[in-house]
Amino acid sequence: MRNVKLLSAVAAAMALIGAADVPPMARDLGANLERFDYPWPVQTMTVDIVGQPARMAFMDVAADRPNGRAVVLLHGKNFCGATWESSVRSLTRAGYRVLIPDQIGFCKSSKPRAAQYSFAMMATLTRKLMESRGIARASIVGHSMGGMLAMRFAIMFPDSVDRLVLVNPLGLKDSSEEGLGYADIDTLWAGERKADFASIKAYQLTNYYHGSWKPSYDRWVWMLAGMYQGTGRDTVALVQAKASEMIYTQPVAHELERITPPTTLIVGTLDRTAFGRQRAPASLQQFMEAIPHAAPAAARRMKSAVLVRLDGLGHSPQIEAPERFEPVLLNAVRPLPRR
Repeated sequence: MRNVKLLSAVAAAMALIGAADVPPMARDLGANLERFDYPWPVQTMTVDIVGQPARMAFMDVAADRPNGRAVVLLHGKNFCGATWESSVRSLTRAGYRVLIPDQIGFCKSSKPRAAQYSFAMMATLTRKLMESRGIARASIVGHSMGGMLAMRFAIMFPDSVDRLVLVNPLGLKDSSEEGLGYADIDTLWAGERKADFASIKAYQLTNYYHGSWKPSYDRWVWMLAGMYQGTGRDTVALVQAKASEMIYTQPVAHELERITPPTTLIVGTLDRTAFGRQRAPASLQQFMEAIPHAAPAAARRMKSAVLVRLDGLGHSPQIEAPERFEPVLLNAVRPLPRR
């Protein structure tokens, strides 16, 4: 019954968020966020996707006093590189160089409609970006969908990973094994076309921030909603639909034993995210485990994993309470003592 009540809470939240509350910034920001400012200069790496050039946007932020180590931050499906801003500032103050890509299909990067989106593709392009910037090894930090990508990266390229840090990651369970049925691209696409400021905020309020909203979160809703407002709306919706299918059809949950780098799993205990629950039948919703419930068993299956619980925080602790999250992050990426 708990998860059924969560869906009712989403509907109630949407009723409270009217169109009059949508700020002007939430209007057309461009399909590639052309009119949304990032905190540091954005560069691009050109890659070929289905025979056509595509641009992968990224920020590469130098440390205040370099310690010779690098961190790569991987965003989630409903997030962008810019949402790591506070974490980047903390890491660079501590001496780390920080590389923050927007994955192909997201945010300021190109959104090729013909692409077959996959975690393997994204991991390969992330490693290619690291190599192009002269980074052979780094601590890989992934949040939400980015955590699922980080796990795939660690399986594919273990020698490129110093430390693996997973922040409320998706993929700890295979949702198909929980009974969630397949939804085709057209069905998912139709749902994504309905996205707007009100629906995005209502979903995040209920699932990410456990019913407690801060005005500072609005910026990130504006960012997402702004991609849907102009002529690129249809493309943004299609790529988001393909990303949802990717999460469902490319589980990493069966391969957790293959994750060998030292791993820290950071979980906000009030996270209510269970991928696909919003489209599951009511009879199934109550049985789908949210990330905090799936995390302990997942951590035990990894070769060298430590679970850190952030009590009272939700899906995005790096946004909700950076003063609590950042010390944990810095501890998770620090070099291990030599044996």
